[in-house]
Amino acid sequence: MDLLSLADVEAARELLAGIATKTPLIESRPISEITGAPVWLKCENQQRAGSYKVRGAYTRIARLSEAERKRGVVAASAGNHAQGVALAAGLLGASSTVFMPEGAPLPKVTATRGYGAAIEYAGTTVDDALEAAKNFALATGAVLIHPFDHPDVIAGQGTVGLEILEQLPAAATIVTATGGGGLVSGLAVATKALRPDIRIVGVQASGAAAYPPSLAAGAPVKLDRGVTIADGIAVLRPGDLTFAHVSKLVDEIVTVTDEDLSAALLVLLERHKMVVEPAGGAAVAALLTGACMVEPGAPVVAILSGGNIDPMLLLRVIEHGLAAAGRFLRLAVHCDDRPGALARLLGEIADQRANVVDVSHSRHSPRLSFGEAEVALSVETRGPDHSAALISALRGAGYRVDPLSY
Repeated sequence: MDLLSLADVEAARELLAGIATKTPLIESRPISEITGAPVWLKCENQQRAGSYKVRGAYTRIARLSEAERKRGVVAASAGNHAQGVALAAGLLGASSTVFMPEGAPLPKVTATRGYGAAIEYAGTTVDDALEAAKNFALATGAVLIHPFDHPDVIAGQGTVGLEILEQLPAAATIVTATGGGGLVSGLAVATKALRPDIRIVGVQASGAAAYPPSLAAGAPVKLDRGVTIADGIAVLRPGDLTFAHVSKLVDEIVTVTDEDLSAALLVLLERHKMVVEPAGGAAVAALLTGACMVEPGAPVVAILSGGNIDPMLLLRVIEHGLAAAGRFLRLAVHCDDRPGALARLLGEIADQRANVVDVSHSRHSPRLSFGEAEVALSVETRGPDHSAALISALRGAGYRVDPLSY
């Protein structure tokens, strides 16, 4: 299978002039201090439509004939590709239909519709939606705009790499979220042609990581299921074309957990005031956890691939991130069922300078002895040491304390 060339990516860049934003590249002192290498963030979460996806979508649709655009386009996406296709189609005068999985984030659905696309729901995964989109294309004549497995899409995504090398010519490693593989493929094509020594690392969510078994098998392997908060990279099977690029050009594929993603988003929010969706924080998660090893002193670029996050999910992710950082505890505390017992418990917590977020008081659980009550608490602390000190103090005061998983 023929791979794309640097000329393909450069041609896509000419096509995208005035359409795609040249997004900022900012240095991250906090992440640099943790990793021991200078880390820079490529802010594709600030791209038009909130992610890098418009680059590939516009490149693909712009290269359709006038007759093809008149037939309309169809896509499948959990949200970012949907918005990119809807925006690009609108700019190019084509109608668009997007198939989304049931349960796709409401803000992504609303934004996609706002760009002018008709929305249809199909299945529970991007792969289910893609099958429905293919059937729609066969039935109506609409042109399928694949989310990753097409040369024009890969070329468009690869323009991110050209920008990075212009902004930071000394970049030694580029790390990016990886779902189907369109971005990491285009990135590798562009940067390896200009800098053969550069290292390209793709990051997948461990609950939906199709590349490790595929690379081990030497061909794309479809997962039975994928469960992750990172809906943007929850792809069950690599594309044939993207797999060919990844297997030949990408240096490493690593995985991170949902807890790792939550912690990364919290760092980006707190230290950089940057709103990023779970998939968009995958590269940072890999750096913070050490899943992606870096050479001390060698510049690293982490791509923040998207910023389209449901505010309700953001709230849950923040709590997960706080818990992962040891700053948010959930405790079950057994105490006497008598007047003033709850007040005394809360007083003990206040004495430890911890902040109670919510309280649930139960007197009737079958787990309780007669005359005993259970208090479930969510508590904010200053970190792991403070959390451990709080639990120790409560136990020292005679309470039975059971930490609860978040």
